Amino acid sequence: MKKILTTILAIAAIANAAFAFKVDTISVNTTLLERPMDALVVIPDAAAADSSYRFPVLYLLQGYTGNYTEWVRKSPDLGRLADQYRMIVVTPDGRDSWYWDSPLKAGMKMESFLIDEFIPYIDANYPTQADRKHRAISGLSMGGHGAMFLTARHPELFGLVGSMSGGLDLRPFPKGWNLTSHLGERDENPGLWESMTAASYVTALKNADVHITFDCGTDDVFTEVNNAFHRTLIDAGVEHDYTSRPGGHNWDYWRNSLLYHMLFFSRNFGK
Repeated sequence: MKKILTTILAIAAIANAAFAFKVDTISVNTTLLERPMDALVVIPDAAAADSSYRFPVLYLLQGYTGNYTEWVRKSPDLGRLADQYRMIVVTPDGRDSWYWDSPLKAGMKMESFLIDEFIPYIDANYPTQADRKHRAISGLSMGGHGAMFLTARHPELFGLVGSMSGGLDLRPFPKGWNLTSHLGERDENPGLWESMTAASYVTALKNADVHITFDCGTDDVFTEVNNAFHRTLIDAGVEHDYTSRPGGHNWDYWRNSLLYHMLFFSRNFGK
């Protein structure tokens, strides 16, 4: 696996004269996916000033039909926040995978790739603090599901997790977002649907000793799913932060949500 594209300066949409973060475009070869993984890596300005410093890292996942460039293109504050909080931010390409190893699609072993190959690649090639207390994961919509799902299944890797408007329980949406292409029909494969939805992993999250934050707009398609997940976590005694505030399933909401997530992670790295 190797980095194949040159480092580029932060794109104009997020440039800020007071900050000098940079953005790497990378491509990581793998046999677990049908093609190499493209991703962006946002690197704080402090990395240039002190080559010995190791940074906490945030893996930021995109939603369904999105791609790996969206967080950088559509969130003007992302690079500035990476500088402010001195954290590396990595945005891999989700490819409508829901961040599973699909049992029905060859060449879509996204969970195995991210866990076994991509995170080790980032730790080997960037100045990360390569431990769970300094590794966070979050995302929007499909990415919120992926972040919670991966954390529950791999708590040895992630000590902090977030979700923005996450599809945290997929079972109420048997015809949505091409889910049947990965899981088959819900009524014919209830056990598989159960095992592939983040809401099934409350016990795992309780045992994981992980810092959890998630939120959802009051006008979102996933509002009730998130409210229910919040209630389930309370009933199970799982400590977490949950916010329900006005907003829909759109970038206006997610740009605002990102501010809270990065602050939450910054305050809880290392704990």
